[in-house]
Amino acid sequence: MSKLDQYVHAATRDNTRSSYQSAVRHFEVEWGGFLPATTDSVARYLADHAESLSINTLRQRLAALAQWHITQGFPDPTKAPIVRKVFRGIQALHPAQEKRAKPLQMEQLQAVTTWLEQAIENARTTGRQGDELRHVRNKAILLLGFWRGFRGDELTRLEVDYVDVVSGEGMTCYFPQTKGDRQLKGTCFKVPALSTLCPVEAYCAWIELASITGGPAFRSVDRWGHLGNEGLHADSLIPLLRSLFTDAGIDSPLKYSGHSLRRGFANWAAANGWDLKTLMEYVGWKNVQSAMRYVEGADPFVRRRIESALPATLLTAASTDAEP
Repeated sequence: MSKLDQYVHAATRDNTRSSYQSAVRHFEVEWGGFLPATTDSVARYLADHAESLSINTLRQRLAALAQWHITQGFPDPTKAPIVRKVFRGIQALHPAQEKRAKPLQMEQLQAVTTWLEQAIENARTTGRQGDELRHVRNKAILLLGFWRGFRGDELTRLEVDYVDVVSGEGMTCYFPQTKGDRQLKGTCFKVPALSTLCPVEAYCAWIELASITGGPAFRSVDRWGHLGNEGLHADSLIPLLRSLFTDAGIDSPLKYSGHSLRRGFANWAAANGWDLKTLMEYVGWKNVQSAMRYVEGADPFVRRRIESALPATLLTAASTDAEP
């Protein structure tokens, strides 16, 4: 690969590149489309998958096709009026409510951490090194992901070389590139050392036990306790967390995903008096809309707010009617 190709390659995040390649392959190989595509073929592709793919997936497929054509020097067929009209029609006829990951609550965080600590002790006592390593790693992933509100791909891309620990105070995690860093300036996240459920202590315990001196922080562990050389794949985080929550006895583990840690922290912070600006700065959201997608109000049905404004006589009457 030439230097020019290296720089072009580095301009796109690995996750984005992989998803775009998959989308183009679906259009060309699985659906049987031809590249460069015509506006008619793109419109038919959307129509053929309107009932089987979500709106967000179709939007991502269009972005991938647009990127392919622009990169190859061809006109972008996805911007044609007929394609846009078909897409709007699909949105009208197949509306879909956005699925959001279930937030991990504080009591659940405590329960899973307690289970992990017991599992670590049991594995250590019985000499099961592989299990001990996995449990210690999972505890670090859980606590760091929750208290920093990290995305799944940020957890899996964390590099030991970019982590600076200050004993008793906290640690700094640097990412050369994040999802919201459009200018590629790099982002630093401060992680606090806490008196309980401490993410810094959990991270340091994992790094020390695994004897990791550089490269990816979180790696695979085989049954014999051997560490992989590469970082965990972002797609592996969801099954890892669901398996962990199942083992720890958390209800409905399949409703959780990598975003559950991020949403869980956002809801905990909002419920404990963090204003939206502080929360946005801490987590790294650039706009209010992004933040509000993660935060559920303490009174989601606004019942208390409405009843607090009702006349006292109405509330008294309602209470009297409800008595047996």
